[in-house]
Amino acid sequence: MVNTLYLPELREYLAEGNELELREFCTALHPARVAEFMEGLTAAESWGVLKHAEPRLREQIFIYFDHDKQIELLEGQNRLDVAALIEELASDDRVDLLQDLRPEIVDELLPLLSSDIRRNIQRLRAYPERTAGAVMTTEFARLPEHLTAREALDELSRQAEHLETIYYLYLVDGEGHLRGTCTTRQLVSAIGKPDVRLGDIMETRLITANVRDDQEDVARKVARYDLLAIPVVDDQFRMLGIITHDDVIDVVREEAVEDVQRLAGVTPLDESYLRTSIVTLGWKRGMWLGILFFTALFTASALKFYEHRLSAWPWLIMFIPLIMSSGGNSGNQSATLIIAAMSTGDVTLRDWLRVVRRELAVGVMLGLFLALCGLLVTWLLTLNEPIVQPYARVLLVVPSTLVLVVICGALFGSILPMAFKRLGLDPALMSNPFVAGLSDILAIVIYMTVASLVLSASS
Repeated sequence: MVNTLYLPELREYLAEGNELELREFCTALHPARVAEFMEGLTAAESWGVLKHAEPRLREQIFIYFDHDKQIELLEGQNRLDVAALIEELASDDRVDLLQDLRPEIVDELLPLLSSDIRRNIQRLRAYPERTAGAVMTTEFARLPEHLTAREALDELSRQAEHLETIYYLYLVDGEGHLRGTCTTRQLVSAIGKPDVRLGDIMETRLITANVRDDQEDVARKVARYDLLAIPVVDDQFRMLGIITHDDVIDVVREEAVEDVQRLAGVTPLDESYLRTSIVTLGWKRGMWLGILFFTALFTASALKFYEHRLSAWPWLIMFIPLIMSSGGNSGNQSATLIIAAMSTGDVTLRDWLRVVRRELAVGVMLGLFLALCGLLVTWLLTLNEPIVQPYARVLLVVPSTLVLVVICGALFGSILPMAFKRLGLDPALMSNPFVAGLSDILAIVIYMTVASLVLSASS
């Protein structure tokens, strides 16, 4: 929801060129609130306001704009002004934005940046997408381990202005190898012994990420060890950068969005929904709708195969949606739980037998529960069916089917994600369409088989 509290005033100040009020607006509130109050402004109007903030404050406000507005703003403004803003951004945020700008604009901006920043951008852009190297920042507190506490504080005061976080201090040797870490709290606590060396108080049991590690694995590691930042090293254990907790939050959010899209049977979008073209949206959704359509043809074929039995016992038709949805819902529940457990590392491929046992037990419980509901529903809906009155066992067709269908759905829903993972396929994207298709086909086959056995014996 757009906050319109300041919009009329802001537009009035812009029209009048009231620099004093615009500067006051930028400085009076927290940068996040400033960005929130500017949501209703166009990109040009937003830039008109930002110009009245100091460079550092301008960057702090800018990072709170939504990503689409950031891109629109950078693409439409004077390249020199944009380059100055980009230089103020953290190295990882800088690279993320440049990745989404049009290539011709990036080519115009790079020569306007300082040589150090340009080299840093090119180095970070060289790392593959979705790896630790692609999301890390190279701005961290790097100190030699031989410094004393007093010397470290002096050095830290010189570095602090250009660092994203100084909670962790990273101690390296002359060749850049990571030797240990020290928190700012430890450093401040050691101020009573100003001559104590960092090497004497540093932590050498290090939790690190390799520069080629998948970003999701890094996020899990940060969450597991409750870190505010994690150092990124190469194969020789040279310190390359850090991934901070806010970057981890972005990774988790990105992965969660993609997982939801996959579970819905949509190939993950490369950009936000509104920036994705209609053609791309149609292709990514239509591809899996087509697969589900042809899967449903097998269900239709199964119904065609049992057409003569359905014509003989027409009352069975009313329960087909109930049977199919119970199996499909049970399978999708299992698949979603297993996919979520695998994504957090709670379940691995080695746990397949344990998972199958648990889902079998749960399937039996759920099947019996739905069977009781099905028994009552069958009795109520078939009171006027002549074939049901003389044969009470006919009432067992739907309950018995529900038990078997729910068990099969739970088993397929748990096995398929792990099988796809074992084959190197994406379980979140592949599982639900196949679980739905198999559950529907099995539901028809099981239903007709149980009905044939019970009703033939009752004839």
